[in-house]
Amino acid sequence: MKTIEVNLSDIIIQHPEINSFNELQAAVRGITSDDVLFLNFDVKPDYRDTPRNWQWRLEAVFGEGEP
Repeated sequence: MKTIEVNLSDIIIQHPEINSFNELQAAVRGITSDDVLFLNFDVKPDYRDTPRNWQWRLEAVFGEGEP
């Protein structure tokens, strides 16, 4: 099993259809792998509805994975 770093900027670039923080959360929640994943907050999401605690909220949904 290897360790993979997932950059937030890569998620945003790979999903240009995302237009809100809630949609970004759904995309982050959908990331799965058999390997160990780490989410790197290399950029701040530039959406109108991005909350102040955006890092905590993304980390929480990242840990949940697919429902």
